[in-house]
Amino acid sequence: MSKQPFFHWEGETLVLNVLGKPSAKVDAIGKPKGHQLKIGVTAAPVAGRATDHMVRFLAGAFGVATADIEVVFGRMNVNKQLRIKSPKKLPAVFGQQEMF
Repeated sequence: MSKQPFFHWEGETLVLNVLGKPSAKVDAIGKPKGHQLKIGVTAAPVAGRATDHMVRFLAGAFGVATADIEVVFGRMNVNKQLRIKSPKKLPAVFGQQEMF
């Protein structure tokens, strides 16, 4: 396999590798960069607040409750892994990737 995807499925759970960008101009899901998906949030990187803000933003984007998103690692780092339980919808960037 030449390119590592930025996500994979474990049953109904979407495992997402994220490259966070705190203090962005707008909350936005960007493009894949390597094996990570760039996600910018407006919150500053103070005491994990940017990660908390990202979880709230992504909950809306994936149609899940914030409790359905687990930060596996990277709460205080730009490199993160998230587990999203049973997403109801997928942002457009996932349509450009193979779903398996």
